[in-house]
Amino acid sequence: MGILVLGIGNLLLSDEGVGVRVVEALERGFALPPRVEALDGGTSGMELMEVMALRDHLIVVDAVRTGAAPGTVVLLRDNEVPALFTQKISPHQLGLCDVLMALRLTGEFPRRLTLVGIEPASLAPGIGLTAAIERAIPPALAQVLALLAQEGISAIPRAAAAMMLQEDKHV
Repeated sequence: MGILVLGIGNLLLSDEGVGVRVVEALERGFALPPRVEALDGGTSGMELMEVMALRDHLIVVDAVRTGAAPGTVVLLRDNEVPALFTQKISPHQLGLCDVLMALRLTGEFPRRLTLVGIEPASLAPGIGLTAAIERAIPPALAQVLALLAQEGISAIPRAAAAMMLQEDKHV
């Protein structure tokens, strides 16, 4: 079923929307091969079950409260992810936790699960990220690209992809 890079978060709660913003940066900046899907999951819960089911690798990008400094990027894998969600780290955590549990119960849990988490500075109502979290987008995106590279996938910068298309037209 390929790889899903899923950004989740609420854009109306300042830094809570960082997962969505990282996925937007991925889509804006890179051409992805067909076996990689990038998706803005917003605050959806069980509605995401079908798209998450049976993935070779599910990469979730989200704001997480770990007690680290705002903007800190954390990487958790497989069983570490549901364990982290036993703490109050994200306003929509129950939705994600419920989906992961349902996928496990139905035998459709992804082969690999990775959470790229970003420690928020603010979860107050408001549109837009704080400066600290804006600065965390490039390192979080770099983590996603490194995870894809570990899978043997090269995400090609869109500028390079456009140049390659132009060269193909001239051949």
